[in-house]
Amino acid sequence: MTIDEKISSTNVKSPPGWLYWILMKVTGILNRLSNTHFRYRARPSAERGPIVMIANHASRVDYQFTAPPCYPKKLNYVVGYNEFFRFPTNLLLPTMQVIPKKNFTPDAHALRQILRVIANGGNICLMPEGMSSITGMAQPVIPGGAKLLKKLGVPVYYSKISGGYLTYTKHCLDERKGRIDVVVDRMFTSEQLKAMSVEEIEDTMNRLLAHDDYMWNRKAHVAFDGKGQMAKKLDTLLYLCPKCGAKYEMDCAGNTMTCRKCGNSVELDEFYQLHPVGDSVCPELVTDWTILERERAAEEVRRDNFCHSGHVRVGVLPEHKALTGDATSLIRGEGTLTLDHDGLHFDGVLEGAPFRFTIASAQLPTYGMCTDISRFYTFVDGRFLEFYPDAGDVLLWDHLTEELHRFQGGKWQNTPYRHRED
Repeated sequence: MTIDEKISSTNVKSPPGWLYWILMKVTGILNRLSNTHFRYRARPSAERGPIVMIANHASRVDYQFTAPPCYPKKLNYVVGYNEFFRFPTNLLLPTMQVIPKKNFTPDAHALRQILRVIANGGNICLMPEGMSSITGMAQPVIPGGAKLLKKLGVPVYYSKISGGYLTYTKHCLDERKGRIDVVVDRMFTSEQLKAMSVEEIEDTMNRLLAHDDYMWNRKAHVAFDGKGQMAKKLDTLLYLCPKCGAKYEMDCAGNTMTCRKCGNSVELDEFYQLHPVGDSVCPELVTDWTILERERAAEEVRRDNFCHSGHVRVGVLPEHKALTGDATSLIRGEGTLTLDHDGLHFDGVLEGAPFRFTIASAQLPTYGMCTDISRFYTFVDGRFLEFYPDAGDVLLWDHLTEELHRFQGGKWQNTPYRHRED
């Protein structure tokens, strides 16, 4: 059987107790090494029946901040489908009875497994944003999450993670040790879920999970060890020069980022605070900078002649042999990717044959990113496709796609909670 056939034919069970115990010991060590501190307002471990555990999706290691508060309850995690195609997660995830989910697209198999776990008295952990934070801010929860919680009808607990993104940023995969604070609380009782509307549940989720790591650290003032490379790959996140408006013209060296067009120079210190060099200019916070980029993207998609296009290489998932190293797909095609008011279009070649598709913007809220901000993926007719733009403008594609979806009345709208003090 192919990897996909194995995934679709498997019914998850409760995670094996002995292995879960071992992994909990490992997780405890990792939390000590990353200087993680837990504060409890409620104890999910004390709940008698099944629960759902959720969190703001701060980083790629959020299992460290969600599993310990629930133990000895064992969690069936819901994880990106594509992670089952990479070594060694292709071995660990099935063993730990993890549920694969095709992100940002309907997935009947994942829904059946979630319902099955709860019906059998198990516990689910999922991240309602669908993907770990790109910018350090929590994204709005994906539509359908509130409806799922109401359908499950069991108590919902959450971890509010601060410092997780600054330790494991999306633009740079280096670990930067500082401090991580986790507040654990209950979000809904079964009775509250029954009484609340889907809209009220979704609004509560967005409000309680809203977080900005850069705002948090402006108060917490935690130093993170960037080893003199705080600006490493920061240009993939902060692609717009705040002085001249040039895109993807920033050079990074050590703790400094400089625009090749106008010379505007900015330093990022160990507290993740921005400092203009000389007469240069910059926003106060990194997230202020990314909001500026998003606002420009929102203006761009509102133009009658809006069109963003570029050459990309296309990756697919393997059929039988798992990916190794940093690979997240196998390059099997290339062509032109275009985003306009009619949606996302591709025209090129895939696996030696002509290949085209169009996805309406209303059906495309955002993209997934497997590792860092170097490529992005979506699902076309249920098939995983990953794109590697020649221009490296991944975050620009992301901003334009999200804002076009919102402009055209898509379900995944912004919320007033994202960029604020906790």
